[in-house]
Amino acid sequence: MSNNLSQVIDQFSGLRVAVIGDVMLDSYFAGSADRICREAPVPVVQIHGRDDQPGGAANTAANLAALGADVTLIGVIGSDEAGMRIMAALQQRRIATGGLIVEPQRATLAKTRISAAEQLLVRFDQGSTAALSAAAEQQLLRQLRAAFQHCDALVISDYGYGVLGSAAIQLIAELQAADPRVIVADSKRLRSYRRIGITAAKPNFDEAVQLLGPRSFDNTKDRCSAITAASERLLDGIGARIVAVTLDHDGGIILERGRPPYRTYTTPAPHTRAAGAGDTFVGALTLALAAGADTPNAAELAAAAARVVIGHNGTATCTQADLREQVAAAGVFCADRARLVERVVAYRRQGRRIAFANGCFDILHRGHIQLLNQAKALADVLIVAINSDDGVRRIKGPGRPVNRLDDRLQVLGALSSVDCLVAFDEETPAELLAVVQPDIFVKGGDYTRAQLPEAGLVEQYGGTIHIVPTISDHSTSSVIERIRREPGERAVGA
Repeated sequence: MSNNLSQVIDQFSGLRVAVIGDVMLDSYFAGSADRICREAPVPVVQIHGRDDQPGGAANTAANLAALGADVTLIGVIGSDEAGMRIMAALQQRRIATGGLIVEPQRATLAKTRISAAEQLLVRFDQGSTAALSAAAEQQLLRQLRAAFQHCDALVISDYGYGVLGSAAIQLIAELQAADPRVIVADSKRLRSYRRIGITAAKPNFDEAVQLLGPRSFDNTKDRCSAITAASERLLDGIGARIVAVTLDHDGGIILERGRPPYRTYTTPAPHTRAAGAGDTFVGALTLALAAGADTPNAAELAAAAARVVIGHNGTATCTQADLREQVAAAGVFCADRARLVERVVAYRRQGRRIAFANGCFDILHRGHIQLLNQAKALADVLIVAINSDDGVRRIKGPGRPVNRLDDRLQVLGALSSVDCLVAFDEETPAELLAVVQPDIFVKGGDYTRAQLPEAGLVEQYGGTIHIVPTISDHSTSSVIERIRREPGERAVGA
């Protein structure tokens, strides 16, 4: 993992991204419902306000622009009121509309939601979903060819509503073969893009099931385990280097050839408030990959951006400032024991199971990530205790830590698996364990229960000990030793 995810976010500004796909209008009518209709037992909604937001590919473009990118949006709308409203919404966000093709015979795609007292009552969809006319398709291909020449990345936002036909897919394949770009595909028909050289694809769980068939997931109720078991088939079936399977309230599983699956986590939110979070995820993932971030960093930034928008009503965007705040450790770190007690009391009140892990976490590496991800998977909440700088020196010697406490907190705080961070200066975390009284105490495989002086304390409070197997030759000490042996190898431990 990078020591500073903000450095990746810094590089978002000025990246040029083209978005092609199904442009929609998301409209929200809010009102009150104080009586029942005489004609039928349904509420009568008195509308008090309307909010129009870019939807579909337009929402992806809006998120990319909010994150600092220079965006070109390519799509088709009708010469109707919904089309005009999309134009106005995009112009408010300073997104160029020159790539939008207006086809008079086509009705603009629109999704309209009506709510009362913040309760969604109904959504109705309208708009043309047939294939484009020959003239509109030729215009679309010209816009795509021109945008591809100048972009750093391309996002495909394909809902299967007729904008992206075989000619557009073929042109993307030809352009990518001649001059490769970062391409991220969000499509309900990902097999159609299998041979174009996709960098990453983002199916949700239902789309993954459709790709492989329901029988592939018959033997498990755990969606994360099911996706992990099917990772090779998903990568082969989609043809992408990276496949990010989003699992709504369960976060996501990031699959990549030659690497173990990587888990991200999210904060559950009511489904009525989560519109467009997938578009936000795709936008942040695209920019992170275009900025040169490795896959885990890109996944963490995408998950963090999605967490921002699920906290808002309706279709929303995540700005650079929002993302920086979300990944900062400040929201995770408990500066004192009193704050930790408040967190634990809140977790218990919510009925959440708590896992606890501790360590120096000096140079974060794959072994640490595995430990923390597995610890998180055992419970609802993961609290991580990190040794102070003086504590690390007492354990590891005068040359340690390599990274100061503030830096180590920043790195751990950016991981979606970590819900709470606390520092300690004592020889063991026994005092913290007495405060937290975790359901599960997690340690790496270089320990046994007999080697843990805290084991009896944990079990006294009704907790259990869980040992996570270690990855061979993945420890901070081994990383430092490799650096000393090979001083020119700068990427070690990244």
